[in-house]
Amino acid sequence: MSSKGSLIQTESPFPLSLPKKRGNKQKKLFTSSFHSSMAATTSFTSSFTIEPPHVSSKTSALSLRHLAFSPKAFSLPSPSLSLRSQPRFFSPLFASHTDTNPFFNDDFDKPREECGVFGVIGDPDAASLCYLGLQKLQHRGEEGAGIVTADPESNKLQAVTGLGLVTDVFASPELLKSLPGTMAIGHVRYSTSGATAALKNVQPFLASYRFGQLAVCHNGNLLNHDKLKMELESRGSIFNTSSDTEVILHLIAASTSRPLLSRIIEACESLEGAYSLLFLTSSKLYAVRDPFGFRPLVLGRRPNGALVFASETCALDLVDAKYLREINPGEVAVVDLADMSISSACLMPPKPRKACIFEHIYFALPNSIVYGRAVHESRLAFGQALAEESPVQADVVVPVPDSGFFAALGYSQASGIPFGQGLIRSHYVGRTFIQPEQHIRDLSVRLKLSPVGGVLEGKSVVVVDDSIVRGTTSSKIVRLLRDAGAREVHMRIASPPVVGSCYYGVDTPSEGELISNRMDTAGVCRQIGSDTLAFLSLSKLHNLLGDEAPTFCDACFSKKYPVPPRKYEKVEEEE
Repeated sequence: MSSKGSLIQTESPFPLSLPKKRGNKQKKLFTSSFHSSMAATTSFTSSFTIEPPHVSSKTSALSLRHLAFSPKAFSLPSPSLSLRSQPRFFSPLFASHTDTNPFFNDDFDKPREECGVFGVIGDPDAASLCYLGLQKLQHRGEEGAGIVTADPESNKLQAVTGLGLVTDVFASPELLKSLPGTMAIGHVRYSTSGATAALKNVQPFLASYRFGQLAVCHNGNLLNHDKLKMELESRGSIFNTSSDTEVILHLIAASTSRPLLSRIIEACESLEGAYSLLFLTSSKLYAVRDPFGFRPLVLGRRPNGALVFASETCALDLVDAKYLREINPGEVAVVDLADMSISSACLMPPKPRKACIFEHIYFALPNSIVYGRAVHESRLAFGQALAEESPVQADVVVPVPDSGFFAALGYSQASGIPFGQGLIRSHYVGRTFIQPEQHIRDLSVRLKLSPVGGVLEGKSVVVVDDSIVRGTTSSKIVRLLRDAGAREVHMRIASPPVVGSCYYGVDTPSEGELISNRMDTAGVCRQIGSDTLAFLSLSKLHNLLGDEAPTFCDACFSKKYPVPPRKYEKVEEEE
């Protein structure tokens, strides 16, 4: 079904917002809200047909499942489109409202890495490898997952996305079988709030525009997202998601450059902030890293010659891919399926490198190599230095599992105090949607952590954690240790005090919620109830990472932001 010079949607329960005119002025465009139950549980792919270029049209379209891109008449030359959105797969609805879950958010107040990306090209089992890689990156995002594959025989891209863990989304084996092809990209995500934990925000995004299909997944955060969105809306763009990644697709669609590599580079030149991106077409895979190198992105090769991209090397290891190198800051790496050749281009002149320092402190798995350094070695060194900077007489060193393990081991080695597993973490605590009373909420830490009385009773305990953010978890851990019989509790933190929010792809509380931003170390110590408290110094942290002239972003500790956060006010158009 098609209509020349118009945008048509069929077989979809969701209306699209289209331009309305009054006189010669265009009214402000709004994206409809999709409250249908199907919208919450169904993943869609979009197909399109392109009308002949000579057809006069005042509407063009970039389809992002239910997305219309409609330039005014018109700064962007484009053929008209006919759009069909058809339901393809059903993904289970799991944990889409984690903001209401006190067991999940309030008690384990760690900063959250918002995304992980994985891509493979040149392997007949691309979808299955992507599924495995995403499982290994699950710690980087637990609220949604998706995979897009490219089938060279049909020259089409197919997508499956859903809410929940990777195993939730792909609970049916038939879903992976429905994703043919030798190329795939995948994504796991956290949302910053329950309001954004919607299916339409789950990546990869699969879009159709006048040059074909394009899929993208993104790890990072765009600081000028609001500004770019306003500019695009003023030219007629209609946004369907609350994800900043959608802006990138609109910029590519708006570009008049050729080929796609030039369009990607032109789009990225407009971006401010952090982005590690994977793009997929029917014949090529593109890997992009921002000029500062905020978020990690690595490249590996499987024994059969297939190339693999991932946020961490632990995902390469799982799929038997040998680590080759990082994607350099400011690099666009392009792999052509035809000959598996790799070519590189530079986004823009290099900037001072500012890789996220928290990857080595908390985000990355300890068996990963990040920024060329083994994560477990970094954490071991952090603990050793912490023991030298802040010694204390005690009977046992206890880690807060799991991220505090290697730092606690290092503290034990340097101090000579025996290491003991005084806290056991349960990895089988499911998510819940109940709203318990406060006295039940206070018991929630026991769901995750169980004390070992034989290790703690009557002992002076050094408990080592990777960081303190709000302080709510630390205070409950201290109380848990005392209730288990600990005579003294000395808290040691293997990173500096967190005093600033992150704007580069990490979900952190506002500065007012950061306990170390509100009070000094003595005040934090009183607040959490420990006998003593000490943090690793920032200068020592940089020194341990070989960073005397800092090439890491430490804004969460120093408030020195490489790209200053900005706020843009939306200007309403007059009718």
